[in-house]
Amino acid sequence: MKRASLSPAKSSATGFLALLSAISFALLLTIFGTQSIRAAQPHPMPQAAASIPDIDPHEALGSKTAPVVVEVFSDFQCPACKTLFTTTNRQLMDNYVSTGKVYLIHRDFPLSMHAHSKVAAQYSRAAAQIGKLEPVEDILFQEQEKWEQSGDIDGTVSSVLSSGEMAKVRAIVKSGSVDAAIAKDQALGQVYRVNQTPTTVFHANGQTFPYAGVMNWEILKQFLDQLLTQK
Repeated sequence: MKRASLSPAKSSATGFLALLSAISFALLLTIFGTQSIRAAQPHPMPQAAASIPDIDPHEALGSKTAPVVVEVFSDFQCPACKTLFTTTNRQLMDNYVSTGKVYLIHRDFPLSMHAHSKVAAQYSRAAAQIGKLEPVEDILFQEQEKWEQSGDIDGTVSSVLSSGEMAKVRAIVKSGSVDAAIAKDQALGQVYRVNQTPTTVFHANGQTFPYAGVMNWEILKQFLDQLLTQK
């Protein structure tokens, strides 16, 4: 969820135009050049997945050798994260991840203002350990409003897993073994100066570009295509 001091429109414009300031794509500047911006420059960083710290392979999708690496810092109780997942990242999966162009990494960034987001992250990460990241991530976002009110994350997750799978997930959550991994994602988010969710960090051509907010699919597509054609 975005910080209370930022409206969704202002936050989205700020994050995207920070990318524009960094990359200066003429087409994108034409589209968004009249909106207010916060200047931000890209920071040199290798894009190879092997150079990015603390990647849990269970939380990553696509090819490790993809020319673009995308990290998404997300909170399962954040409405904006749900929007990004349902309207943009599914198309990202179909068009870029599955074709080997993008390596997509989920990063857990539960915010303290959300009562159930840490537990949701625990269940999601536990499910990922048994190869069930995608169905659990999907149901947590699809049923966000319901479990946000009831706190019934266990029941939500159990609706898409077998009883045997749920037994494994519950055991992993109870062991506390996923907590350290979640903490590592949060620490990495601090390195990237993540202060709201969702925040997407793009790595390509030796640089990294952070974007805070929900990016429209058409704009994301143009942006990725530009990254993929740069040398």
